[in-house]
Amino acid sequence: MTNGVADWATDYDIFDPAYASDPYAVWDDLRERCPVAHSDRYGGSWLPTRMADVTELARDVGHFSSREITVVPTNADTDVLPAGNPPIQADPPVHTWTRRLLLPWFSHSRVESYEPYTRELCNRLIDGFASEGRADAAADYAQQIPVRVIGRMLGVPDDMSDTFTGWVRGILEFANDEDRRVAARDEAIVYFLGEMEDRRGGDGDDLISSLLRSEVDGQPLDDAFILGMVGLTLVAGADTTWSAIGSSLWHLATHDQDRIRLATDPAMLPVAVEELLRAYSPVTMARIVSEDTEFRGCPMHAGDRVLMNFPAANRDPEAFEDADQIVIDRALNRHVAFGSGIHRCAGSNLARMELRVALEEWLRRVPEFRLEDGAEVTWAGGQVRGPRQCPVVFP
Repeated sequence: MTNGVADWATDYDIFDPAYASDPYAVWDDLRERCPVAHSDRYGGSWLPTRMADVTELARDVGHFSSREITVVPTNADTDVLPAGNPPIQADPPVHTWTRRLLLPWFSHSRVESYEPYTRELCNRLIDGFASEGRADAAADYAQQIPVRVIGRMLGVPDDMSDTFTGWVRGILEFANDEDRRVAARDEAIVYFLGEMEDRRGGDGDDLISSLLRSEVDGQPLDDAFILGMVGLTLVAGADTTWSAIGSSLWHLATHDQDRIRLATDPAMLPVAVEELLRAYSPVTMARIVSEDTEFRGCPMHAGDRVLMNFPAANRDPEAFEDADQIVIDRALNRHVAFGSGIHRCAGSNLARMELRVALEEWLRRVPEFRLEDGAEVTWAGGQVRGPRQCPVVFP
């Protein structure tokens, strides 16, 4: 590894570039040797790697709070919204009513209404490089899709997509760079506060307008909650899904048998999507220990950060047969790519649709492709893991 890690059981670094690109051997070692590892880096944290442990921790909202979900500490004075980013960054009862307000926007019927736009967008992106014989599957395609779909949900124009991408990367991918993180967060706040003012009192069919019209216990929502929920929708809905799409395309570029099988039998894609989500789960969330407790013999103290390592849980051989093999027609697949417990991802329907449609249209238009010879594939790590550069070539 590149950041001077001598023992991953006592000094892990989830931002290590080598770990971001290939964490699987580390997880295998930790599950056997130290299933709940600890590191003093980035303010200190615990890292469980077994499915049973991760899901038990995720469901124990009494001892493990969601008031901070970032994998590194944030600065309460400059970095945290007044109401946080509910529902994901909230415990009950705030979690309950904020999630209830968001869920209709990610229902099956609402997601179906976004599918035609998503399919048209994928083809428009492919049109931009189809004649070139090469593309960056991550930057030119995967990273362009979810941010535009989310933008459409929020009622903002397509030309904001690059700006949104910059904010999301600043907040998540560069979470260990406080200056960059805070700058991205502040720019997003200013923009969305302006959008809220422009739409106040209107009847628009978008998430921001809907939240402005919503009431809880007969009272309108405080602007702080609206801002937090809108920010969550952008940040949680963009990088997570573009990382899943990018990882899936990387897999197909490096596994000809799977690529050919899905290109010739696209009806398999819904099942394959679940396996790709399991094998390349992008998201690690955090919990904060509410009171001193012991977990699996580990003395965890109030204020300690625990990383919900859902990607490692999904590679646990105790939970999945041939856990390190990608079996694209895996029949039984109870993965936790979308989390576990009350904070399970509210946008899972949308993410699944975007991933399926992105792969359907790519494989229909570009059925043969591989990594470009000599090109470097780079991966982001930390909160969300996925390829940031994935150069491919095709006939």
